[in-house]
Amino acid sequence: MSEKDIPGIEPYDGAAGGWGALGAVARALSGQMALARESIALHKVNQPKGFDCPGCAWPDPKETSSFEFCENGAKAVSWEATAKRVKPEFFAANTVADLWNLTDYALEGLGRLTHPLAYDADTDTYRPIAWDDAFARIGAALRALPSPDMAEFYTSGRASNEAAFLYQLFVREYGTNNFPDCSNMCHEATSVGLPESLGSGKGTVTLEDFDHCDAIFCIGHNPGTNHPRMLSTLREASLRGVPIVVLNPLPERGLERFTSPQHPVEMLTNSAVRIASTYYKLKIGGDVAVLKGMMKYLLVEDARALAEGMPGVIDRDFIAANTTGFEALVADIEATDWTAIERTSGLTRAEVEHAASIYARASKVIVCYGMGITQHAHGTENVQQIANLLLMRGNIGREGAGICPLRGHSNVQGDRTVGITEKPNAALNEGLRATYGFEPPVAHGHDAVAAVIAIREGRSKALVALGGNLAVAMPDTEETFAAMRGLDLAVHIATKLNRSHLILARQSFILPCLGRTELDEQATGPQAVTVEDSMSMVHASAGTLKPASEHLRSEPWIVGGIAKATLPATRVDWDRLVGDYNLIRDDIEKVFPIFRDFNRRVGAPGGFRLRVAASERAWDTPDGRAHFLLARGLDEDAPLAEGDLMLTTIRSHDQYNTTIYGLNDRYRGVTGRRDVIFLHADDLAARGLKHGDRIDVFATGANVADGKARAVRGFTAVAFDIAPGSVAMYYPEGNALIALESHDRRSGTPAYKSVPVRIERAVTHAVA
Repeated sequence: MSEKDIPGIEPYDGAAGGWGALGAVARALSGQMALARESIALHKVNQPKGFDCPGCAWPDPKETSSFEFCENGAKAVSWEATAKRVKPEFFAANTVADLWNLTDYALEGLGRLTHPLAYDADTDTYRPIAWDDAFARIGAALRALPSPDMAEFYTSGRASNEAAFLYQLFVREYGTNNFPDCSNMCHEATSVGLPESLGSGKGTVTLEDFDHCDAIFCIGHNPGTNHPRMLSTLREASLRGVPIVVLNPLPERGLERFTSPQHPVEMLTNSAVRIASTYYKLKIGGDVAVLKGMMKYLLVEDARALAEGMPGVIDRDFIAANTTGFEALVADIEATDWTAIERTSGLTRAEVEHAASIYARASKVIVCYGMGITQHAHGTENVQQIANLLLMRGNIGREGAGICPLRGHSNVQGDRTVGITEKPNAALNEGLRATYGFEPPVAHGHDAVAAVIAIREGRSKALVALGGNLAVAMPDTEETFAAMRGLDLAVHIATKLNRSHLILARQSFILPCLGRTELDEQATGPQAVTVEDSMSMVHASAGTLKPASEHLRSEPWIVGGIAKATLPATRVDWDRLVGDYNLIRDDIEKVFPIFRDFNRRVGAPGGFRLRVAASERAWDTPDGRAHFLLARGLDEDAPLAEGDLMLTTIRSHDQYNTTIYGLNDRYRGVTGRRDVIFLHADDLAARGLKHGDRIDVFATGANVADGKARAVRGFTAVAFDIAPGSVAMYYPEGNALIALESHDRRSGTPAYKSVPVRIERAVTHAVA
């Protein structure tokens, strides 16, 4: 059977970007039936007087063009600026049971929510409710809980700094630190691992550092889909001869070649710029093995150079002046066997040493990584091994070098900076105490996994979600859905309908909010919000479009309304803050002095960068030094049983996290479907299977340790150029295979990228 014989599967030979991207943008705009509205919005994306793209967190260049958006940014804008509306008449005509039968793509594709809604059990429908009535019922339900710690307060990374700050202020005055948020599911391993290594939980590079580096390593990420504007930065580096080394289990077109839509010659000639100079497809879970192998090579080459009277490869002056733990790392690396490195990584010693030789020859190196590093059982240690590699040659805290974690949602980093954390430190608590005069809770609260487990066990009975699609985003789909149905209260602040809204509590509310593209007018006039990108740049965002409904309210306004209804003796003047977002920023500065002179600095074109101490070689660790830290052996995850494969969940090119913009995955050659699983042809053949067969996938290992069978059935096998022993399927479809307990114990990050599985031919039943 050839690939063309399978419906919806045909190889795509084009580069990333190019005419394919422009065609996808045109289809996205026309599909939402608001061409004029969306076109106006696109001209404002990532502009100094416009709004920040609601997509990824890649930073804006200092010199912007009129075309500062990518294909997926255009999809995100069209999805929000759509002309489609979901009005009360629709909900009156469609029960929740009916809506449940729609796909996730169809649910969000219905359009923008227009009215606040409350669930009516008698009719099984959502019905419109007045804002004041919704707030009164929500406030009463929260006050009725025996303890504030029985409520969970989720945050999506699309929330602005202003909304997130007010949210954490409300929740802490209410009395809990239960802040499950989207960072828990993506880069929490970074937020935990880097402070231990470097004293800062953020990346150390700026966008300008890419202009000065002389090597880039890309590990476990896919910029063509998840942060497409990065491709322009990689393109420029490639054109000036910078080697770009990729370590990834799958070939990703955006890391192979790119045609820039902003360069007419490339478009007219249909030419492309090569991105990766070296591309190694390591096994899923082989990152630590490769990193230790590279460090092993550096130690050997350093000893050889010194013996020959040459300068060493290791920056021993930097290490002596700035770090601790190097001797223990050397002992660990020297005890690591090359045979084990090759077996675990899936690469040969020669391949690992070649990658290491590129690193050794370069004087200024940037390492970029994504969730292929963090979403493992030992994700925190994975992050720290990247830090080790960079510290060995002094590649932290100088121009053109550093560590670059690639965040997802546009303000996931900013939300954490302004207090969305289940682990508040003393400085945050003292800032709240001094500014508002109440005593904030100090006990650690729940992260996302802990929150769902608490809901499952009946220890939490309320959920308030500031955006997102939490139930669908979490692992263990069946368990999570069942747990959520046991809640007494569910409140969803959202722009569109999604499946989490259909998982009903005793009281369920949907509160429609303004989108990033829309004009936000409060008591003092039009307002701007702020966001922080992956490189700690804070800049303003101001929507200009007429709101999709006169009943929409901003996220800060909604948070303030819930707070006033819940806290009759509040110490916060919510109306004053909501009426003028400048005052929110003044208070952010009081609580977090890092935002010094916030309102003035954010008014400058491009905004300002928050201080990252490690970027200045100032190590905010207890001993004031950077730390070399050890990983436990080579396995990022538990070893596989005989015959098992390791599965990773991935995003299609037509989605952003749980939002499905369409059913195509252009760069992987998939059209109109998501029921596919990518495997190496040899792994299929070894199981008596072939390309196009229907297969069932069964979780094994830690994901069935609780005795519960987890499986997905009837998916189509696609032979793909993936590392042998590795399997990939789409997120969130693959979440059903992952137990809630399967996560990094240090960061709480679910192991979405490392799922031991068994593959079998699908069982078919004859129809009577």
